[in-house]
Amino acid sequence: MSATLDIVIVSYRGKELLRRCLASVREHGAGAEMTVSVVDNASGDGTAEMVAAEFPEVTLLAQRENLGFARAQNIGIRRGTGAAVLVLNPDAALEEGTLEPLLALLAEDPRIGCCGPALIREDGSFDHAARRTFPTPLSALGHFTGVGRRMDSGALAAYRAPDVERGPVDAVNGAFMLLRRAALDDVGLFDEGYWMYMEDLDLCARLKEGGWITFYEPASRALHTKAGTTEGARGPKLNIAFHRGMGRFYRRHDAPRNGALINFAVYVGIGVKLAISLAHEALRD
Repeated sequence: MSATLDIVIVSYRGKELLRRCLASVREHGAGAEMTVSVVDNASGDGTAEMVAAEFPEVTLLAQRENLGFARAQNIGIRRGTGAAVLVLNPDAALEEGTLEPLLALLAEDPRIGCCGPALIREDGSFDHAARRTFPTPLSALGHFTGVGRRMDSGALAAYRAPDVERGPVDAVNGAFMLLRRAALDDVGLFDEGYWMYMEDLDLCARLKEGGWITFYEPASRALHTKAGTTEGARGPKLNIAFHRGMGRFYRRHDAPRNGALINFAVYVGIGVKLAISLAHEALRD
């Protein structure tokens, strides 16, 4: 396949992390024939000006409002023509040798539609969200109640990262996803019904349904400052977006297989979890 690569970064504030991200692309992406686009969601904090002044090689697509992640990413993806698309978050950064193993995977195996690296936190620990399983009602229950985190296996523990050292997985993390454009042409871009959160899992689910492989490649490593551009706490708007995303993912990928009673219980559970989460935020403030 062509080595042409389109890197698309969606930014909303977080100027310093974006500067680090773009500097890493400049330093460690030089061996690839690539374009880099930043879709700025009306940050209003000097982000767009910084990109224009310090990274003239980057295409800046400044928006007049915050479009959310999925819609903004699609703007950048549609603009490119490369055979591969790197979806990169501003709070991620390339290291020496990050791109080469992933590009090699796409070149060597035409069945691979998406691949991702090992994500390393700033303290050097492994970010287990680099390799993921699709959530189910039982695994989500186990995760959010804390029960699954104390179990080694079983349905309640399945929310955690799969025990895969290298190979096919359900999903990789949306902070760093290398995608084959032909696969996107086949299954579609990010679902813009997700404002933020869960859109990466949804895309990987649609890739799997379409017969494409998502591959975890730990020979590639990238830095990930988790929640770096949302300052750690989600806040009410992002909290609501997260829970709406949960409901949308379940409705698309799980509800058709379950009965009305189970579906009702899941939607009620999501609503209750949102209410509890918002209450905790209010008390914290």
